[in-house]
Amino acid sequence: MIDQSTIDRIINAADIVDVVSQYVTLKRRGINYVGLCPFHEDKTPSFYVSPSKNICKCFACGEGGTAVHFIMKHEQLSYFDALRFLAKRYNIEVQERELTDEQ
Repeated sequence: MIDQSTIDRIINAADIVDVVSQYVTLKRRGINYVGLCPFHEDKTPSFYVSPSKNICKCFACGEGGTAVHFIMKHEQLSYFDALRFLAKRYNIEVQERELTDEQ
């Protein structure tokens, strides 16, 4: 199990524009960014990325969320595997601990 302070550091380090732009060509539109959605056949840009809210959202298929949720969906990873993926990318050491039977 990854401790909460490490999870918080990963989430704070994972800039949504940086993460999404590794998979989607983004163009600035006002204060947000827009691109073709990677989760469905998109002919016109409907995938918006908000740096101020640190989230993304496709207004055609409805997919969206935080950088962790984007990686979970795009790379088909579990929540903790997506956290490890982002931790590796941002050079954050992950300290894991074993859960007891009670936990």
